[in-house]
Amino acid sequence: MTEKVRGAVYYNCILASQPHGTPYIGVTNDLARRVHEHRTDAVDGFTKRYGVHRLVYFEATENVEAAIVREKRLKMRPRSWKADLIARDNPAREDLFSSIVQ
Repeated sequence: MTEKVRGAVYYNCILASQPHGTPYIGVTNDLARRVHEHRTDAVDGFTKRYGVHRLVYFEATENVEAAIVREKRLKMRPRSWKADLIARDNPAREDLFSSIVQ
């Protein structure tokens, strides 16, 4: 069965340690909360270990299965392909966190 909650949004995101630094790819249903957790090192793991705190790219879908498939595909791509994806929408690789919090 396809899991889809009416009005629910799922996000694929790429965070980086610095403008052209170590990328982290994840999926979440609450982008602001999840990025905040990474920014504050609330959870042990890759992002805490490597200081990956900058939100440099995100995209949304209403289908959780599509978001998970997209996450896996993004992770399989070479770093240069990910850099091009980020550059298309965020050429300066600015931290987008302030644009998602209200």
